[in-house]
Amino acid sequence: MANPGHTALLTGASAGIGRELAKLAAQDKRDLVLVARRRDRLEEIAAELRAAHGVTVMVIAADLGQPAAPQAIFAQVRAAGIELECLMNNAGFGSVGPFAETDRSRQLEMIEVNVRALVELTHLCLPGMLARKRGQILNVASIAGFVPGPYMATYYASKAFVLSFTEALATELRGTGVTATASCPGPTATEFGEVAGNARTKLFRRGVADAAGVAKHAYRSMLAGRVVAIPGLMNKLLAQSVRVAPRASVRSIAAGLNSGRK
Repeated sequence: MANPGHTALLTGASAGIGRELAKLAAQDKRDLVLVARRRDRLEEIAAELRAAHGVTVMVIAADLGQPAAPQAIFAQVRAAGIELECLMNNAGFGSVGPFAETDRSRQLEMIEVNVRALVELTHLCLPGMLARKRGQILNVASIAGFVPGPYMATYYASKAFVLSFTEALATELRGTGVTATASCPGPTATEFGEVAGNARTKLFRRGVADAAGVAKHAYRSMLAGRVVAIPGLMNKLLAQSVRVAPRASVRSIAAGLNSGRK
């Protein structure tokens, strides 16, 4: 890599928020390691970033739903002699429906991608950052992490984990030169809704944010060392309101938004 100590590893880089984060990092002249399942999409993005910004981009096609993937990714990074200054854990997906009726393997895969892979990549990358006394970790959580989510129970719980994990990690890292940031966007115009099957629920019909704007807020928050970053006034109000609202009411509202009930 051209800038071995100024390199960012980004998961879920093939579309949506991940693609926009890659553009922002390249504009900052960061070299990149882009990770996603679709190699063709990654190669397309890599070529675009190299041409536009003169950065070096390494592409790793990997399925984070496979338990061996994080270690294999990190091994390739080390073999290339790359020192990571930044880790952006963006990969994740959801699914909608009553928990008892959803595919069990899909729920477990969601935990692998949204939780286990994020934790393992963070654990693998963090020691090098600490040794160099500089680094940034961005974990893409969700406004869903603040509330229980009937009809998307596993997804909401996974994002609650990411939020709690990042906040705890950020406190541990005080004074080390390394920061941890949890970005908590609301519904965003990406492939997420179609993959999850909730693109037509009331949650998404209420309006979605632009992926570029969400990525910019997350990236700038990471650079500023913020621990919890919530884009959008309505999302900020929601995060505050659930602290005082009766939990039964919060659950009922979330159920209505996720189930598509009128």
